[in-house]
Amino acid sequence: MRLIDAEGQQLGVLKSFEALRLAREKGLDLILISPNAQPPVAKIGDYGKFKYEMAKHEKEAKKSQRASVLKEIKLTPKIGEHDLQVRITRVKEFLEKKNKIKVNMYFRGREMTHRKFGEKVLARFLEAISDLGVPEAPAKLEGRNLVLLIVPK
Repeated sequence: MRLIDAEGQQLGVLKSFEALRLAREKGLDLILISPNAQPPVAKIGDYGKFKYEMAKHEKEAKKSQRASVLKEIKLTPKIGEHDLQVRITRVKEFLEKKNKIKVNMYFRGREMTHRKFGEKVLARFLEAISDLGVPEAPAKLEGRNLVLLIVPK
């Protein structure tokens, strides 16, 4: 196995029992770093410290990796002006937090025959949030709903 000492210097390729003897002489542990390598790589060091460093590294990696959350906003073609402004404000907050938004424009009864009113409301909505987010794809009709996905810029 290829052996690395506590200071990071390579000691060369040694038999496993020799590497273990060197680690014991220094009062440290023999840590197997890469068992699948040819030859396997081991390091002389404190196993508790090694575990702590690995946990710290994984925690740091999780911080930078963030799962995007999908938030949903429901609208109707006959939505009042104030209600629309409230929805716009909420969506802006979501976009600032880097969340995806699913805008669901649902049509009831005869509203389905006048989809252009819903599309106008959706266009106003998109115009109001255009500084923070963009549509992922054009709005598509799914049953009685006009669905649009918005992603942060």
